[in-house]
Amino acid sequence: MEPTSRADPSGPGAAPLWRPADTHIASTQIDGFRRRYLPESADTDDLWRWSVDDPGSFWRAVWEWSEVVGDPGLLDVEWGDELPATRFRPDATLNIAENLLAKRAGTDEPAIIAATEDGETEELGWDELRRQVAAVASFLRSAGVEPGDRVAAWMPHRIETVVLFLATASVGAIFTSTSADFGVDGVVDRFGQIAPRVLLAADGYRYGGRAFPLLDRLGVIVAALPTVERVIVVGCLEPTPDLAPVTGPLGPRGQGRRPGPEISRWDELVAADPGIELALERFPGDHPVYVLYSSGTTGKPKCIVHRAGGVLLKHLSEQRLHSDVRPGDRVFFFTTCGWMMWNWLVSCLGAGATIVLYDGSPTHPSVSSLFALAERLGVTLFGVSAKYLDAIMKSGYRPADHHDLGSVRTICSTGSPLSHEAFSWVYGAVARDVHLASISGGTDLCGCLVLGDPTKPVNAGEIQGPALGLDIEVFGDDGRPVEPGSKGELVCRNPFPSMPLGFWGDDDGSRYRSAYFERYPGAWAHGDYASWTGNGGMIIHGRSDATLNASGVRIGTAEIYRVVEQLPAVQEAIAVAQEWEDDTRIVLFVRLADGQSLDDDLEQTIRRDLRAKCSPRHVPAVIAAVDDIPRTRSGKIVELAVTDVVHGRPVVNLEALANPEALDHFTGRPELV
Repeated sequence: MEPTSRADPSGPGAAPLWRPADTHIASTQIDGFRRRYLPESADTDDLWRWSVDDPGSFWRAVWEWSEVVGDPGLLDVEWGDELPATRFRPDATLNIAENLLAKRAGTDEPAIIAATEDGETEELGWDELRRQVAAVASFLRSAGVEPGDRVAAWMPHRIETVVLFLATASVGAIFTSTSADFGVDGVVDRFGQIAPRVLLAADGYRYGGRAFPLLDRLGVIVAALPTVERVIVVGCLEPTPDLAPVTGPLGPRGQGRRPGPEISRWDELVAADPGIELALERFPGDHPVYVLYSSGTTGKPKCIVHRAGGVLLKHLSEQRLHSDVRPGDRVFFFTTCGWMMWNWLVSCLGAGATIVLYDGSPTHPSVSSLFALAERLGVTLFGVSAKYLDAIMKSGYRPADHHDLGSVRTICSTGSPLSHEAFSWVYGAVARDVHLASISGGTDLCGCLVLGDPTKPVNAGEIQGPALGLDIEVFGDDGRPVEPGSKGELVCRNPFPSMPLGFWGDDDGSRYRSAYFERYPGAWAHGDYASWTGNGGMIIHGRSDATLNASGVRIGTAEIYRVVEQLPAVQEAIAVAQEWEDDTRIVLFVRLADGQSLDDDLEQTIRRDLRAKCSPRHVPAVIAAVDDIPRTRSGKIVELAVTDVVHGRPVVNLEALANPEALDHFTGRPELV
């Protein structure tokens, strides 16, 4: 019997780590899609070219192939004078909740499996999911929520958040969420801009074996959000939480105090009207479905408004074609409700997959927790961050020695560039026969610009190629494409369905256009520093706003991290450019493994490896040790915040950071004076 694929665990620069066998290629949905809609084509490279040359036909085919529920309308594309003015399927009508609930109704399979770090799991079947959505939608309507109103969730990664999103979308309201570990200011900075009428919140959450109560903070948040009329509380720490901290008169309104909002318990709400039918109204494809937020590390976060039809089509193309998600699959992504991968994961319901939620620390009670979960639940797509894979690799743990991961067909990695060494480690220590898809995109488009292709080889350190329907290129400073191997700005030269509607409160669209379209007219500038490879793949070298410019040479921070973090003594690193003597110099901070110290030998090893494996330009002028490195709540390190601290500038929004206290380690460093 022919194997599904042929794996080769060679190192960087060698043969591909994995090649899909012909039988595997023929079984993929992307190959079936290609044969159906472009039968004369040879491979998915031809399919991609067709998708950008004739985007109207391509996105119409995605609608048809995915069996989107709704009226597609007559017009494929309404071209605008500029990219953000172009609309796909402009006269379509649909409801995204209807589509996410339709694929597996009546089956015995669960729609959602929710797991916690203590090993407990809860399943919700497709029909029960629909019933709960109907109950919550009925509540929202009774509360006066209308199309266009905002409904917010400050929640752990649980079933209730998914149900509320679907109920909100079913009535045409706009959903938004942040994770439960956000502080008061972080929640108010986000929700306060969009004025929600309803707020879902937990009484607390658990992480790393500890309980974190939230009701006192919830009372402060509700007082700071005068538009909130209804609060729904989920008992995560206690079955029937004490609601006293969020009841009673709240905050100032004029010279007096306003009455507190009406408080409900989630369990009572979903138990009401067990026979109620779900009413679904269809809206234009451009109807707003949710608000996502930029990281907010340089000021108040931008409120990015996404359209239902465009996001649905983009997610279906990524999940069904690029990721080969099929009905009955079990899709896991380690995320929180404050990261766009939560929205992406929920959309997998539209492919007929069971979504697997995980609430808690990924390494509690041990580094094996997520791999044990994948084995126990038969996960088919296992999604994590590159930092997570790097951390497990450095721990010395080999999941393949302890777990049967035969159900896993795809491993997705995102959040930051995945190193060459981590690619090879996955095939040597996790699974030999798996499609490892490094993917990259962002909150801005709620999707990917470059990602995997299950019909192509996987090469160490490379993202396999551009997303279908997106004309991806790398531009130099002159706005022209650069040759493979040369670094530049990652751009998209054509419109695509999940371009945002805009930013909340940006009535004339000026901030939106400035963010993405002004640097290179006629192209979406994403803010990543990237290069093509000779294989047609892509390497992301870091955020372009964090790119180091030492003596006039641009250097991607990911290039430095890849080398330094392979040293056993170094757990993690962060590099910034410091203004110095009318120029700039590279400063490298390292968080060391337990028991290690930054002595002369380690410094010389770091410098030698960077000079040999990168270039003399990559060698830092200063190397210093720190006890912790600041990161956003989605796990990304924040070079810009450290740069501000190094230069004595204030960090504008500490609430955007998961560990703002880490910035103290970069203040007043004698090495930098």
